[in-house]
Amino acid sequence: MKANELQVAVDVGARMHRVAVGNGSGQLVAEFDLEHTAAGFAGFFTRIERLRGRRSAPVAVAMEGFNGWARPLDRQVLDHGWKLYNVNNLKLARYKEIFPAPAKTDAIDARRILELFRLRGDLAVARGVLQEIVATTEEAERLKRLTRRRRQLVNEKVRVLNRMQSDLQAVCPGLLEITADAENLWFLSLLSAREDIRQLGGLRQTSLLALEGVGRAYCAKIQAWQREALFSHEAEWAGPMIVADARRVLTLKREIAALDQLIEPLIDECDSARLLRTIPGFGPTCSGELAGEIGAIERFGSEASLALYLGMAVLDHSSGTHTGTRRPRQVNTRAKAAMMIAVARHMEQVATSRAYYDKKRAQGKAHNQAVRALGRQLVRVIWSMLKHQRDYEVR
Repeated sequence: MKANELQVAVDVGARMHRVAVGNGSGQLVAEFDLEHTAAGFAGFFTRIERLRGRRSAPVAVAMEGFNGWARPLDRQVLDHGWKLYNVNNLKLARYKEIFPAPAKTDAIDARRILELFRLRGDLAVARGVLQEIVATTEEAERLKRLTRRRRQLVNEKVRVLNRMQSDLQAVCPGLLEITADAENLWFLSLLSAREDIRQLGGLRQTSLLALEGVGRAYCAKIQAWQREALFSHEAEWAGPMIVADARRVLTLKREIAALDQLIEPLIDECDSARLLRTIPGFGPTCSGELAGEIGAIERFGSEASLALYLGMAVLDHSSGTHTGTRRPRQVNTRAKAAMMIAVARHMEQVATSRAYYDKKRAQGKAHNQAVRALGRQLVRVIWSMLKHQRDYEVR
């Protein structure tokens, strides 16, 4: 920490942020509120530049919610060439438990963050709260935003599908049985063909064949169901819900497909995504998601910290004669989900990886535990690949 460093703490809010500014000696030199507007941001940088003085002292800014509520202020701080630190909320809560404040206000919270600047060189618990942000490439940032949006849409699609299938079982017994997957295009086209779901039982062959995805084979299945079609008394008022859900799923599928079209070309433009794509089983979606969530590999001090971040490692949790482990809380759940899918596909394509998985299952590990164990080994490979910019090699 430089003695002349200007330290800025930002307690982030939805519309207003509280700012506390201190110097390297630990003195509070300014406090003010910052509006989350263009004028507010401009005023913030003008004020900090004035406090820097003619000597242009180095500036370090700490704020909560990097890439969250702090946007776009966090990016503007990096664009100014200042150091940016993200406040780890889990560790900050732990710090506040150890050193509680007499009260809680936005101003007090900002001062507490400022306090961490002074203590981070001497106190381990304070050092872990402030995590320096390393700027990532624009391609990685775009992948992060696109893949996060895609995951949100996929999760929504799953929720709507589950609800639709539950309603179908009650309203139209037997209709769900004619398809192996309720997400099939022809089945969703059938459900959304009419406003009143009861009219599906009387659709003629020409009308059925005109539906998207319905050919003669599926048409025959539908006609076989029509001969025994049964609708409960709920069809009058629950039927429109099923139709709306089917149409929503179709819309979500189109939106997800459009995002896939945007993600695919970015894989070749983003170095980390392109490298991950060379691993057998790592498809474009998982590779893009992992590249976006990892960002710059320089963020991580070791492959062990990367493994914790990706959810592929556990922490020791032992006491006395008890020896065990526990899951860490500092896990990126999106990256973990992508990693679990990619590792499961990877072991189906690489014999040595499959043998390692089988060995873990033989040791009594559950499926997910064995996949994570294999993922832990792959993290070492990924770390080396990203550090040295090397493609995956099957030996």
